[in-house]
Amino acid sequence: MALDIELAKAYRSHLITERNLSENSIRAYLADLESLLLHINQLGVSEFAQLELNHIRSWLANLSTKGAARSSITRRVVSIRAFTYWGARSGWLSRDIGKDLIAPKPERNLPDVLDIESAALAIKALEVRAQEEASASSLRDLALVEVLYGSGIRISELVGLDLGDIDRQRSTIKVMGKGSKERIVPIGQPALTAVDNWINKARAELVSESSGSAVFIGSRGKRIDQRVARSVVYQAMEAIGSDKKLGPHTLRHSAATHLLEGGADLRTVQEILGHSSLATTQIYTHVSQERIKKAYEQAHPRA
Repeated sequence: MALDIELAKAYRSHLITERNLSENSIRAYLADLESLLLHINQLGVSEFAQLELNHIRSWLANLSTKGAARSSITRRVVSIRAFTYWGARSGWLSRDIGKDLIAPKPERNLPDVLDIESAALAIKALEVRAQEEASASSLRDLALVEVLYGSGIRISELVGLDLGDIDRQRSTIKVMGKGSKERIVPIGQPALTAVDNWINKARAELVSESSGSAVFIGSRGKRIDQRVARSVVYQAMEAIGSDKKLGPHTLRHSAATHLLEGGADLRTVQEILGHSSLATTQIYTHVSQERIKKAYEQAHPRA
């Protein structure tokens, strides 16, 4: 049973108008539904009316057997529960069969976080490169990493920055977050200085008709692509010498953790990061506790 075109169209409309989800989230929801339908088709289920809870559980078990992480299974449970609720309400399903589906408890994997010295080292390496090369890309890359670490914004929010989003008098930037929610984020003077150096000294070398008002642009003059921006961060993180592949989210995690360790309250960090739930931000208190514990074990003679 393939995903019915009319069903997909109706569900997409619901996800846009009622759930206000991003295009990436919508694609993920529809992909989860397509995956479920392909699985139950193999079980001999060809009509929605035949769909039962055990069919969904079989699909989830199959994903788990194939190596899907617990967090991935949890996301799919949430996705399918949202679909069955909508499907029952809209008449595609006779009842909400997913309401009794229980998501597995997520594993508590603490995010990778740089210490302050490592973050400074990565930025210093970019500063040295910018001084030695004096190229447009080196100044851009320094500004890009400074903004990510200095503000804690997401990579998608960074590439969406426009020139008019920078308020130098208030030392803030305006970003468009998840669900098209706009917020104002404070940013430090080092990041603002790096951005001004990029804009005033180098951006004109790469600018083209397709640049528009984008703050960060690529080698062909278009708004910088997320993949390119990620590559910039990956290369910057190589200066630290970690055996892990550290990217933009490491800078975001680090910014949040350093804010908390510096005395910022949890609600403030939640606002800066654009988290809809305080529970999401609380993971960084666990990170700080783990870092304190490690420092104690390494430094105290009686640890």
